[in-house]
Amino acid sequence: MSWSIEFIPFVPWPVLWALAGVGVVLFALLLWRARRGALLRAAAYTMLLLAIANPHLKQEDREPLNDVLAVVIDDSQSQTIAGRDPRTESIRKDLQERLKAFPNLDIRWVNSTSTAGDSDRDGTMLFTDLAKGLADVPPDRLAGVIMLTDGNVHDVPQNAAALGFDAPVHALITGKPGEFDRRLEVLKAPRFGLVGGVQPVELKVTETTPGNAGSVTLTITRQGEAPSTKSVRVGEKVEIPVKVDHAGPNIVEIEAEAAPGELTTVNNRAVLTVEGVRENLRVLLVSGEPHAGERTWRNMLKSDAAVDLVHFTILRPPEKQDGTPINQLSLIAFPTRELFQEKLDQFDLIIFDRYQRRGVLPLLYLENVAHYVERGGAVLVSAGDDYASALSLYRSPLGQVLPAVPSGRVVEEAFKPKLTELGEKHPVTRDLSGSKGDEPSWGPWFRVVEADPRDAEVLMKGAEGKPLLVIGQRGEGRVALLLSDHIWLWARGYEGGGPYTDLLRRLAHWLMKEPDLEEEMLKATGRGETLTLERRSVKDEIEPVVVTSPSGKEETATLDKSAPGLWRKSITAGEQGVYRISSGKLASVVTIGNANAKELSAVTATDAALSPLLNETGGGSFWLGRTEGDASPLPRLVMMRSGHVMHGGDWLGLHRRDAYHVEGVRLFPLFTGFLALALLLGMMAITWFREGH
Repeated sequence: MSWSIEFIPFVPWPVLWALAGVGVVLFALLLWRARRGALLRAAAYTMLLLAIANPHLKQEDREPLNDVLAVVIDDSQSQTIAGRDPRTESIRKDLQERLKAFPNLDIRWVNSTSTAGDSDRDGTMLFTDLAKGLADVPPDRLAGVIMLTDGNVHDVPQNAAALGFDAPVHALITGKPGEFDRRLEVLKAPRFGLVGGVQPVELKVTETTPGNAGSVTLTITRQGEAPSTKSVRVGEKVEIPVKVDHAGPNIVEIEAEAAPGELTTVNNRAVLTVEGVRENLRVLLVSGEPHAGERTWRNMLKSDAAVDLVHFTILRPPEKQDGTPINQLSLIAFPTRELFQEKLDQFDLIIFDRYQRRGVLPLLYLENVAHYVERGGAVLVSAGDDYASALSLYRSPLGQVLPAVPSGRVVEEAFKPKLTELGEKHPVTRDLSGSKGDEPSWGPWFRVVEADPRDAEVLMKGAEGKPLLVIGQRGEGRVALLLSDHIWLWARGYEGGGPYTDLLRRLAHWLMKEPDLEEEMLKATGRGETLTLERRSVKDEIEPVVVTSPSGKEETATLDKSAPGLWRKSITAGEQGVYRISSGKLASVVTIGNANAKELSAVTATDAALSPLLNETGGGSFWLGRTEGDASPLPRLVMMRSGHVMHGGDWLGLHRRDAYHVEGVRLFPLFTGFLALALLLGMMAITWFREGH
């Protein structure tokens, strides 16, 4: 219960103060003129103002409220190294036991962590989470804030006024003074690069110990290559060339050697992904003769803006003699030397469409094409009955790289192309529209050349189960053979047509080693806290996938088969940064949240970032790291009513607020009714009597 006097004026306070001012002026005038009864008049006027002010005696029934202490626990990634995790848990339990000695103190526990789902957060946001945790706590009840952290906080307010409360903030540092760590810092990394080009990566090795200018060995691992090393000096910028070998992600891992006594080696490495982009795909299409399917190839390739097409159709072979003078022919001479000798390596893909040996291309040039494939080129042969003839391309130097041997027989009957068991798994033909079921829903073809595969894979079969689409690897290059020239029936929509565009485009891009069409592929995608793993293979069984988190923790995942040749699984990613995925010889990377998260950029414990704010609020920092996993004794907790400095060498202070909640209020008038009227009239009578005598 509490008693106090409260005024409830009959007029607004500005009016009351104005009347008081008039009274002061009149009283000063009476004194200046030395009038009798000036003091009595002033007393009467004061009593009149008091009556207008309407004073009351207020009785409050108060319920004391507990003070609130906020304890913020840093659960960020940097807290998981150097034994800080168990040390923090030990401090939390000890602090919880000590706080039981303060029955009038409510504890608000706030856990702060930057999970993979918080992609908009970069770093340790203790004060952001503190504000959320105290959103329903009045500032006049807050006794203080204690933070269990390594000191690497990235949202420290500029001053204490920005906190929104007047209470001491203390920090219990879970690390040890003088910690040492080495870090690989990426200064500049390209995201894209042209295939065949070289992109520079700029980086440097830094250490927390100043003045160390020793040398460090970097290990550089490029996907599919043996590791290489490079010696660099600490603190100096270096440039590492990264060759963009193929389209899609080109993964490079750079790792600095571990230093004796450093906190962690997690931030000693960087995994970079340079997306390879082809400037333009250069395709050479050679049609051996005009035919119905010629424009199918041309239209498909011309519809792709990323393709530069060079197309020649042989309209008049050398053996054709019709007596027309050369100067009257409007045909363009076939630039064989320029295309098949001087500029052959500039093409990404060469397509022979119903081509046969008719003396247009010398055998030497076809041998050049065979060598071009073995060096990494791509050749696609779309064959008709010409492939079964004596003038077949197979009976030329190019035959040494072709994937099927013709028998000389051509089967001409209606059939619907079907996928083989391998074709149902292979990315070129898997999930083609209309391929589901025992009988495909697309239209029929009427011709297939009989041939026996040679060191190759059959993706589609035709009449009598004969191979229809055959692909193979030759040296560093790839070849494909379509043993029918009736794909144009699908393009014309004959009896419903078929997915000719998807088939031809996938086939062309597989030949040019498009990463998304590789038979063996490992891919990972991230969305929020969900990491989705995808493995594609033509094998019946696959190896488990090893997932390495940004902090270096490894997890093995067994994927579930979702379709022929396709395995998937989703797991929860609890950290932000770059995850490394591996399965057998395959590897990939995926970024969850921020790729270059601040969490692991600087991991040594420090109080430098927090000290200015702690000093301004009267709080202090206490180093509790001692040995691996153990913590130094906690400072004593002291409740204080006030003070500019709320900490000492072995104690930290909390503000005793004495807050309360008013349950009831009663008011008793002090100067009203007949009593006030009698006093006013009496004072006026005394004043009149004094002036009359």
